[in-house]
Amino acid sequence: MRKKSRVFLISLGCAKNLVDSETMLGILESKDFRFASGIESAEIVLINTCGFIESAVEEAIDTILEVVRLKKRGMVKKVVVTGCFVQRYGYKLLREIPEVDGWLGTGEFGQIAEVIENDEAGASPPFIIGRPLYLADHTVPRIRTTPPYSAYLKIAEGCSHRCSYCIIPRLRGPFRSRSIDSLVREASQMVDQGVIEINLLAQDTTLYGQDLDPGIHLEDLLERLAQLDGIRWIRLLYCHPDRISDRLLEIIESEEVICPYLDVPQQHVSEKILKAMGRRVQWESAWDLLERIRCRRCRISLRTTLMVGFPGETETDFTELCEFVRMAEFEHLGVFIFSREKGTAAAHFKQSVSAAKAKRRRDTIMGIQADISKKLNQRLVGNIIPTLVEGRSPETDLLLQGRSSTMAPDVDSRILINKGEGRVGKIMPVLIREAHAYDLVGEIRG
Repeated sequence: MRKKSRVFLISLGCAKNLVDSETMLGILESKDFRFASGIESAEIVLINTCGFIESAVEEAIDTILEVVRLKKRGMVKKVVVTGCFVQRYGYKLLREIPEVDGWLGTGEFGQIAEVIENDEAGASPPFIIGRPLYLADHTVPRIRTTPPYSAYLKIAEGCSHRCSYCIIPRLRGPFRSRSIDSLVREASQMVDQGVIEINLLAQDTTLYGQDLDPGIHLEDLLERLAQLDGIRWIRLLYCHPDRISDRLLEIIESEEVICPYLDVPQQHVSEKILKAMGRRVQWESAWDLLERIRCRRCRISLRTTLMVGFPGETETDFTELCEFVRMAEFEHLGVFIFSREKGTAAAHFKQSVSAAKAKRRRDTIMGIQADISKKLNQRLVGNIIPTLVEGRSPETDLLLQGRSSTMAPDVDSRILINKGEGRVGKIMPVLIREAHAYDLVGEIRG
């Protein structure tokens, strides 16, 4: 039997995209494809793209063209492109980049093997795109590319919100949840493979279950997952601010394995801007939500993302946002500049904030946050923090690095370890000795 080609995967975009990439790898492995450790030893390059905003589109195009150049030089036999970029731009890509050998939209990941195996001479490259309704479950093979101790679990796909600046519903389809039983079975499989940290993903994790049988909520899923032996940390990402229930906060407090961490993208605090964004919170302001979270016995670490430069954002609106950041003292914060995307309602709004001014606003908020982060970190000096040891720091081989339960992988700060014998994949006590604007430095104890 002829051996199948070696495939190398390039996964662009967010962690939700990474799960799709891992699913495609699993499907390919089940079809006896082999995998290359680097692009130089690959026969086929699979590029899973993001197409959410302009910068992501540019990254996708640059990556595709670079791999196409390798193909022209005979270093790669075939290039296949999948994901949001394909879903967004459709069949025009056949004309714009004819060197690509196959295309798949976000609803067609299950057909990746067929597209890669297509060798019909003289025919147009296969281009499979349709309404995105695909929802992988525990029965679909998956090869995790994250470290063996940590994994992402996508609990739902798509989005049914109608934020005026966002194209995700077009790219990913309506919100659709997986069943609790399917998620518990996949999580159990992960634990059997040595995973101790699971990060829950969806476009809006707090909406989980409300499209299923009445009465199913995220809190029900958390209670089931918390019962699994071997799980140490379960972390919630992408929580809509309008759905942070008291029951959810109580579960975070009462279940030891649920990380005291919430990723709540606020986007803004100006009522006028939130309304224009299509995100106006109907029953609770950002200030009230913050107070409700902060009044819990256990301090819950908060991450948020904000957007500056949205059409109509005045100096008064921006000043209000800055004051909110100062008062909220978020543990982690990211700021995005508004990107005018075709196909969104906001693309037709009159632009009133220049690109230069929007950049200055972003830099101002990040400067405020740096001071806050350093102050919060300094309070941790002298404390012993359970830390998941992840290996050598990419900046220096001299130090190990890790994360606490209040730090999500890839997006948050870290703990540098300069003393002690750390074991990768283990949660170990670290005494914090130094605090910087974002990172902590400590030594392993015990």
